[in-house]
Amino acid sequence: MARRSTVAFVALSFLVVSLAYLAQSYVSPLGPAPHLGTGLGLSVILSTLVIYVQAAVYAPFTPQQIPLSGQEPEREADADYPEVAIEPRPRFARRIIAIGDIHGDLENAGRVLQMAGVVDEDGNWSGNTDVFVQTGDIIDRGDDTIELFQWMEDLREQAHGVGGEVISLLGNHEWMNTIGDWRYVYPSEIETFGSISARQKAVTIGWLGSTWASNYTSAARLPLHSLLGPPNTDYPPEKGSMYARANAGPLSHAAFSFVHGGLAPTYPNLQPFPGAINNLSASLLRKLRSRSPQPPPHPPHAYPGLPAGTTREEARLYGSDGPLWYRGWAEEEEYKVCEKVDEVLQKTGTRRMVMGHTPHLQSIVARCGGKVLIIDTGISHAYEGALSALSIEYTLEPVKGGGWKEQEVVKALYTEQEDELLVTAVREFDGDLW
Repeated sequence: MARRSTVAFVALSFLVVSLAYLAQSYVSPLGPAPHLGTGLGLSVILSTLVIYVQAAVYAPFTPQQIPLSGQEPEREADADYPEVAIEPRPRFARRIIAIGDIHGDLENAGRVLQMAGVVDEDGNWSGNTDVFVQTGDIIDRGDDTIELFQWMEDLREQAHGVGGEVISLLGNHEWMNTIGDWRYVYPSEIETFGSISARQKAVTIGWLGSTWASNYTSAARLPLHSLLGPPNTDYPPEKGSMYARANAGPLSHAAFSFVHGGLAPTYPNLQPFPGAINNLSASLLRKLRSRSPQPPPHPPHAYPGLPAGTTREEARLYGSDGPLWYRGWAEEEEYKVCEKVDEVLQKTGTRRMVMGHTPHLQSIVARCGGKVLIIDTGISHAYEGALSALSIEYTLEPVKGGGWKEQEVVKALYTEQEDELLVTAVREFDGDLW
């Protein structure tokens, strides 16, 4: 309607000007303008009249809606145009890939990460994943320790450069090497460091120990939506913190926990999660690295144990029900596991827990409807298990007319067998996100 009205207005203006010109031509003693002539003036008048009449006649019958800035014209709902709202309530999506124990096998780790879309054919960050999580035990049982840890740091830097994230956990084998427990170290792997003393220096006060202290933790909490905070935002959040309101809203507990072994229901330091665990982890690691001189490795020497000054809480971290060694979620009967899982999820502000440590060589294991996910499938040649990765696809999109639709799709990905759908969870709710 607005466009036709504009045409009519312009045509009317031309008509008025043309009539005025024609009148001047016959009134002026000089006659019509010599460079136009009366014939041209008459043509302009007639053409303008035609345009004006067309605009005036057709305008009422051809209404058009001009979309507002940033909007699309309405369409009938069909499969090609799902009923979702538009800005300013944007759709949010996040893709997460996690893998379990690697144990010194660069070749198989590369195959898995390329299959899962984390890296390209050259082993560089592909940009197809938002967050990559590795749940520990990169070291031992293989010879590729140096190359694997250097590769992880390269990926961390590459991911950071394009807005991605690499989350790295310490497994019980990283801790064993720091303590001086070398029972699973191959002689051929020691040779890659040059000597026993060079290796011991590397894993304590040297480059590898420093990398663990700077870039690795013993637990991780990964919010599915950025409104809940960046990775490792504590739950429960401090009162008045910038993420407290969102974590108390409809997205509360929209997060996954990651540890190497498991979060035992009996473990006393689950809150705030993961800060309580990671603070103990940093403290114990600092004490181990500061021993001087470092005790000679076991074997052949005696087991050195934890350092002097280790607190009871730090010792519990490394104990059988601590997050590095606990196997209950993998080994206990299903009904016992499912009776306990909700209590731990509630305390940690999460919906699902992911862990490695206990290998199941055929496939990734989902228990209690996908609330427990065990992802160690023996990737290393030392086990010859399934080459696998866990995929988490999360979306939150506004629904037309108000409200939100949230979806989690969790899959097990494999290089040599069919992928498996483990969880599909859809939830709709109204109101604000915080």
